[in-house]
Amino acid sequence: MEEEEKKLFREFVGDVEPVTQLGLGLKILVDRNSPTLVSRRMAAVKVSENEDDFLPGAEHVPRVKALDTLSFKRDGVQHGVFRHLKQGRYSVESSLDLHRLTVVQARIEVLHFVRDCVAHNIRCGSITHGKGEHRENPALLKSCVNYWLPQLPEVLAFHSAPRHSGGLGATLILLRKSEEKKAANRMKFPEPKPL
Repeated sequence: MEEEEKKLFREFVGDVEPVTQLGLGLKILVDRNSPTLVSRRMAAVKVSENEDDFLPGAEHVPRVKALDTLSFKRDGVQHGVFRHLKQGRYSVESSLDLHRLTVVQARIEVLHFVRDCVAHNIRCGSITHGKGEHRENPALLKSCVNYWLPQLPEVLAFHSAPRHSGGLGATLILLRKSEEKKAANRMKFPEPKPL
């Protein structure tokens, strides 16, 4: 962190003092029992208990190669819409980075990310999974993302990102509209009455 960033951070944090734990010199700035973290942990446990079969772990996932292009389109998605997604012409409104996560952690994060995007009316997102070219298990997270996304009904389409947006190490996803947005569209564009 540059000196200016450190100064801004100190101003923002104010009178908060880091707490050391067990004399190890570890600085803990987060209350591990805060309501927010407790609810996230409970949600993660709930997802991992109830949704294990829904989004299986890596042992059940067909593998893709590190340099493979990921691509999926549900029936009903217009060709032009999918082409725009492939070309990266939709603005990415939210992104998720899976680097340094285990498969179990990534599964939970992907599920939460997709559902949060739909809840917040986000139509286009990006998941950075990396290529995993130089790993013992190449393209492990990439393979998992490729397998998980079609199983989520919220995902209409996805495609490997263009080079300027992460290339083969990232995937752009097109999400369905939230129920709120669908209702707003029905009000805005009512169905024509039959003659």
